[in-house]
Amino acid sequence: MSVASRSAAPPRLPPGLAGLLLPVGAVLAAFAVGAVAIMALGVPLGEALTAFWRGAFGNAYAISASINRAVALALVGTGFVFAARAGLTNVGGEGQIAVGGVAATAICLAPGIADLPLGLAFLVPLLGATLAGGVWGALAGFLKVRVGTNEVISTLLLSFIAVWLLYWSVQSEALLRQPMTSSATLPESLPIPVTTQVPLLTGSYSSPVTLGLPLLVVIAAVTALVLSRSIFGFQLKAVGLNPVAAARAGIAVGASIVTALFLAGAMGGLAGGLMLQGEQYSLKAGFSSGYGFDGLVVGLLARNSIAGVIAGALLFGFLRSGGISMEMGASVPSALIDVLQGLIVVTIAGAAYYVDRGDRK
Repeated sequence: MSVASRSAAPPRLPPGLAGLLLPVGAVLAAFAVGAVAIMALGVPLGEALTAFWRGAFGNAYAISASINRAVALALVGTGFVFAARAGLTNVGGEGQIAVGGVAATAICLAPGIADLPLGLAFLVPLLGATLAGGVWGALAGFLKVRVGTNEVISTLLLSFIAVWLLYWSVQSEALLRQPMTSSATLPESLPIPVTTQVPLLTGSYSSPVTLGLPLLVVIAAVTALVLSRSIFGFQLKAVGLNPVAAARAGIAVGASIVTALFLAGAMGGLAGGLMLQGEQYSLKAGFSSGYGFDGLVVGLLARNSIAGVIAGALLFGFLRSGGISMEMGASVPSALIDVLQGLIVVTIAGAAYYVDRGDRK
């Protein structure tokens, strides 16, 4: 064997093809492990898959519910990508969803809001939820700029605070808990008025896709353009790559950090508003349901791609619906879906590291 042949590098896949094959291969590998786990539980694989299909794709309602879940996950993932462009890691999606839901509920139940004309009855609470989430994210940015607090720690701890604020809100009649008429009265808010609910695209509860879907499409398109084509997007990228050099170039690094985390939090707050006004219609203690952490995973998998966020959110949205159905119809623990998500993350992260290391050689 010649020296030239020994030193020749193995053929590499084009970056675009590698970016497509990595997530597809990870999902297939995770599904294979899941199938083995289902059989190990003693559940017939066909029965489990039938239940999964019924919950994710079985009818118009199942598909619509999966899409609505995907919309919330995609918003959190989009916020994660916004922060990541500035070199920041926003892990506070759960808290931002929680404060968004609290704000939306308070505004929906406020006197006079339900009587606003021209769709303002549902738009004003959505805007309030968005601003609440944005402020919650900006708090972490302010702490990072002023005292150097790591945003991973601050956004995570702020999530715990937000979840407890949510719990307090639905436990206290002085805040949002519905009046107790008996000991069986649930610790939740009053149902929001019909006029404050996000409209359904089909107008039918048999296919309850909400206005959140086209809103997400617009937000995703604008975000992709801002990050790739605007001066602001370039400034965020400069801050993420080298904040010292960015500051010497005249970029306001502190303002960019706070703005990036404000926008990331605003996406989470909007997701909370859509969940409250488009699906749940009353605030409960378990309102956020882990969507913030699932949205974080979606953002991680997307690798700074808005298209990747949409694809990952759809995958996890349908996985959630199918997992719930498997637990109810085939006695397969829904925690298996969490295991599959973890396997997908680990597989993609490991493969991406290997590919990136090969590209650097």
